[in-house]
Amino acid sequence: MNYLAHAYLSFNRENILVGNMISDFVKGRKKYDYSPDILLGINLHRYIDDFTDSHQITREMKNIFKPHYGLYAGAFTDIAYDYFLANDKTIFHDHEALLRFSLDSYKMIDKNADLLPAAFRQMFPYMKQHNWLYNYRHPMGIEKSFQGLVKRARYMDDAHTAFDLFTANLDLMQEYYEDFFPLLKKFSSVTLARLLNTD
Repeated sequence: MNYLAHAYLSFNRENILVGNMISDFVKGRKKYDYSPDILLGINLHRYIDDFTDSHQITREMKNIFKPHYGLYAGAFTDIAYDYFLANDKTIFHDHEALLRFSLDSYKMIDKNADLLPAAFRQMFPYMKQHNWLYNYRHPMGIEKSFQGLVKRARYMDDAHTAFDLFTANLDLMQEYYEDFFPLLKKFSSVTLARLLNTD
């Protein structure tokens, strides 16, 4: 899953959100440097990723990108999921709801700025400035995210093919999203409740 999904699956809990958003930037035992609630968010992020990556629906969706991008197919798939979430009217009934959610998420992260890992702290101003969470609703936002992924990755220099595959397979990926995301939301809610109860 990508940033919007991890933010949404923090269920409006500030410390869970912070942990969920920084998880990929926290390596090894460094996660134990954080408060118990932020640690829960870090761990929830990893459970979400494991569930997503191992699910048959996601494996099928990855196959759209895999012939051209190999192991990076999962990263493109994660970004694509955010497009469908951002446009999911059962979750964000209009663009104002998504905008409010995005701005509220940035505010919660900002309140914990001193706790952010250095790499995330450097990236976060760009996330806010270009309103990544909101702009995943637009194909242009997805295209820019694909470009950013290619720029950061080794051995890749072509984001155009990924975006062409995305636009050519929108209807199929919409079906994958509609089948998968309710399962992920339920899994995430149950997992968070378990983590809170075992804290």
